[in-house]
Amino acid sequence: MDTAQRNELLALLARESYFERENLTLASGRSSNYYIDCKRTLYLPQGAHLAGELMIELVTANGLDQIGGMAAGALPVTDAVIGAAWRRQVPLTGFFVRKETKPHGLQQIVEGAFRKDVRTAVIDDTITTGGSSLQAATAAREAGANVVAALALVDRGEGAEEAFARAGLKYAYLFTAEEVRAVRLQSPSKTIG
Repeated sequence: MDTAQRNELLALLARESYFERENLTLASGRSSNYYIDCKRTLYLPQGAHLAGELMIELVTANGLDQIGGMAAGALPVTDAVIGAAWRRQVPLTGFFVRKETKPHGLQQIVEGAFRKDVRTAVIDDTITTGGSSLQAATAAREAGANVVAALALVDRGEGAEEAFARAGLKYAYLFTAEEVRAVRLQSPSKTIG
């Protein structure tokens, strides 16, 4: 993994995506005094490029053919990785899972360039307990995918690894929340939040 790119993305996440406030509610339903809003980084050209270039290495290391996750959390990171796959000529498709079946058109819950019977990973930007990714894994499996892994840009270290192990999924991530927090706290002149 390119150390310079990893450090650049870590600094960007710390500057653009890390916030401290009291009583923040996470997607898991848990309360926290900090939040990492990766979308603020992933929707910057530099952030999308770096995340894609680094995450594609997790994809290839795990021999994956397809990635996707819950809308809307997984969309920007999935798109970033799909872009990197094109640049690197890695055969990879992407998909997303709706919270409920679309009432018109093809009336699907799994959308995108979804393929059955291929090695698939669920992906998300920040993972706490893994609940959203496990929901996406269930939907992808029901649609016919061979879901073997879970990937994250940032892991909060609050139970996801154990949950994925129980579900038979290999888990890999680029950063821990503590890494992001530590870099942010090295910049005391900036207001946190």
